[in-house]
Amino acid sequence: MNDDHPTPTSESSESTVAISRQRLVELLALAAENIALRAALAELQKQVPFLRDEIKHERDLRGLTGASPAMKAVRQAIQQVARTDSTVLILGETGTGKELVARAIHQVGPRREQPFIAINCAALNPSVLTSELFGHEVGAFTGASKRRIGRFELAQRGTIFLDEVAEIAHDLQVLLLRVLQERVIERVGGNESIPVDVRVIAATHRDLERAVNDGRFRADLFFRLNVFPIRVPPLRERREDIPDLIQHFLHAFNRRMNRQVRQVEPETLRLLLGYAWPGNVRELENLVERAMIVHADDPLRMDPSWLLADRRPAEAPPAGSLRETERQSILSARERSGGKIYGAAGAAAILGLKPTTLYGKIRKHGITKDPRNDEQ
Repeated sequence: MNDDHPTPTSESSESTVAISRQRLVELLALAAENIALRAALAELQKQVPFLRDEIKHERDLRGLTGASPAMKAVRQAIQQVARTDSTVLILGETGTGKELVARAIHQVGPRREQPFIAINCAALNPSVLTSELFGHEVGAFTGASKRRIGRFELAQRGTIFLDEVAEIAHDLQVLLLRVLQERVIERVGGNESIPVDVRVIAATHRDLERAVNDGRFRADLFFRLNVFPIRVPPLRERREDIPDLIQHFLHAFNRRMNRQVRQVEPETLRLLLGYAWPGNVRELENLVERAMIVHADDPLRMDPSWLLADRRPAEAPPAGSLRETERQSILSARERSGGKIYGAAGAAAILGLKPTTLYGKIRKHGITKDPRNDEQ
């Protein structure tokens, strides 16, 4: 017998097997961890487009600017409801900035670090919208070759914004009602109830109460959505905000186009102050962008033919319109504040200005301490 090659003992064999088993367990754990990480990465990748969109719009919240009483009421409502998880219904004409209001509520509230997922309910047919909202399982319908995570799951712990909610089909309204009542969803083709922790903000330009009366919208869903309604005023009801909005858009387009335009021509401003604004703030933004492309002069000018012919005023407002609009806004705010400038209920707070700024405007307009002497 050759003693140079000892035969392995049973103890050494068992030890080798034990080590191999332990190594196998470790490899399996690593494989499972790798699968979990890949799944988490896939979910994050699905959120990337929505997160990019959120970053893009974060700067645009200044579009809610304006010292008009109507916009002050909107900002106050945002502050009131943002601290809660209550469902919000935003009402207003097309182009008034309903999505900006929804994003402001999200960013001011406790869910600001979580996703804000928006979907336009009018842009998709009912079957596609159902899958977009709730997701679907493999084989749920022809072409469903893999599982899809819906917007409600993507918005987990965050906010989902249902734009143009009045356009949702009646069958889908039932599913949405269940989400609001029970906070669970089911993917299309699945039977598993999935809990969702999501704040719901909805918006529409339609009269939902009339839609309920006409049988086009479920009354129970309307009451679930209408917990805290916010009406965004059309631009024609807040004309005094037009100069501030123009400055906001000039700043944005200067940065984007590398321009240095600081103001608009007085004649152009008079034209804009007298226009009816059927497209609201969105139309104003588009007009400023168009003028920046075509002219890019300082001061900026706009061609009157760009405005809808049947919406132009019969006469342009007088040359003092802008000055008079600002003056009347100050007088109104001071009257509502009882003559106070400082403080939460002061005229400066009502107008959204610093007290020192307001004092400067008061001197510019020659407004006296006694409101009775200011009426002309």
